[in-house]
Amino acid sequence: GCDASVLLDSPTNTAEKNAAPNLSLAGFEVIDEVKAALEEACPGIVSCADIVALAARDSVSFQYKKNLWEVETGRRDGTVSSDQEALRNIPAPTSTFDILLSNFSSKGLGLEDLVVLSGGHTIGVGHCNLFSTRLFNFTGKDNPSDVDPSINPPYAKFLQGQCRRNLQDLNDNTTVVPMDPGSSLSFDNHYFVNVKAHQGMFTSDAALLTNDRSANIVDKLQDSGVFFDSFKNSIKRMGQIGVLTGTNGQIRKKCNVVNS
Repeated sequence: GCDASVLLDSPTNTAEKNAAPNLSLAGFEVIDEVKAALEEACPGIVSCADIVALAARDSVSFQYKKNLWEVETGRRDGTVSSDQEALRNIPAPTSTFDILLSNFSSKGLGLEDLVVLSGGHTIGVGHCNLFSTRLFNFTGKDNPSDVDPSINPPYAKFLQGQCRRNLQDLNDNTTVVPMDPGSSLSFDNHYFVNVKAHQGMFTSDAALLTNDRSANIVDKLQDSGVFFDSFKNSIKRMGQIGVLTGTNGQIRKKCNVVNS
């Protein structure tokens, strides 16, 4: 989160980084290297939370050779990391539109933020167990034709081919599939092209078309310029959620452990 709790290891409970929605996260060692260099140059000044916020910006900006948005700094680091807190706060890939909207609203974010930030699914992969029930056992019939009717049929066949067909594999959390076929390594608005074509991987992706207002925003975001302007504004708002400042929290010396 915005207090870098996702970076912490936890000796007494399951850490946030080990919660199911976070199992595909990578690059922790990169953050550690950056932190080590900063501690050598200016100890106790730059928080892990600020490093994460800046790294998020830079990781999607580098292909354009310019910063896509400005990052406010001054965050401090949290001292608690819990998988249960992550599960309570991260929208589930099985969420309906109403659940998604409620989740975002509880954080002070609106409908447009919900749709725009879903565009982050243009990069990365999804685990088969998080969407396999849409492909093989949608209504409980347990046959190859029991597919979520909201999925584009050729896309459903593609996903079925990636996620092998047997009951054990319905719970397969090791096989991964690109969330945005054709653009999974590029930060762009291609995700919304796929969603419009009923090629959203998760129930939560397809949910964006189940509400007229969110579907209209999906249409608007087919324009690349509109997407980048909107994403810049929404991610800056998201970066202000639950921020610790002043004397709250700490500036960790190492990002994976709290200060002793």
